[in-house]
Amino acid sequence: MKDYFSENCKYPPEYFHRQFRMRRELFLRILNDVKAYDDYFIQKRDAIDRLGLSFIQNMTTAICILVYGCATDHCDEYIKIGKSITIETLMTFCKVVVGVYGEEYMCPPNKANIARLLRELEEKGFLCMVGSIDCSHNDINVLDHSSVFNSIVTG
Repeated sequence: MKDYFSENCKYPPEYFHRQFRMRRELFLRILNDVKAYDDYFIQKRDAIDRLGLSFIQNMTTAICILVYGCATDHCDEYIKIGKSITIETLMTFCKVVVGVYGEEYMCPPNKANIARLLRELEEKGFLCMVGSIDCSHNDINVLDHSSVFNSIVTG
């Protein structure tokens, strides 16, 4: 909390971006959307009245695993969360993200989306960047997993 989320954070915003691969404002927006969708991420008391994990601990755990692809027990020391809870948190986070954002953001791009993205990219000086819509940049290692590439191949 003191490192990234308190009023006077230990680390500046650029450190947050480097750690979580997103701006703090985006992280907090996702956090609020996730909290509103599922009460799993709201801090509760357990059966013996101990305060459970905070929503920031839960989401930080899930984001770190997704961003870095690290093992579930990697979060033990820094975030203070055990492996079994980490797995549960990650699974719940992924389901909630699909529930919250799936319809709008997790669908293959249509012609209107592609045209809008190309206009926005052109305004920023990136011409003909269709290959980067799904972050593949036509890299042969990820082409096999590219929804855009699969759509083109299958017609």
